[in-house]
Amino acid sequence: MSVSDETTTVSDGILLSDAAADKVRTLLEQEGRDDLALRVAVQPGGCSGLRYQLFFDERSLDGDVVKDFGGVKVVTDRMSAPYLGGASVDFVDTIEKQGFTIDNPNATGSCACGDSFS
Repeated sequence: MSVSDETTTVSDGILLSDAAADKVRTLLEQEGRDDLALRVAVQPGGCSGLRYQLFFDERSLDGDVVKDFGGVKVVTDRMSAPYLGGASVDFVDTIEKQGFTIDNPNATGSCACGDSFS
């Protein structure tokens, strides 16, 4: 695979790591629901201008971008999709930090708290 092929693949929507997919699957099993998707969105706010939102959603909105990662559906609304192309969602579980992280190549800056970006 050439570098340009990798770039095309990476920029094609949001990516979910295996660790993140496993965590989402576990959370959905605890909820007892198989009709929910992980919605990743960008909303105005935070110190840098935009803030990420991750939540479970049963809705299907017009223009949603839907990707499947081993049975885990990830949904992005059409307004957020351009900000999240090529972004990677991971789940970290270490002694220092636990939770979902987003590595977004489209972010030109972020605040010290790491919750928002520009």
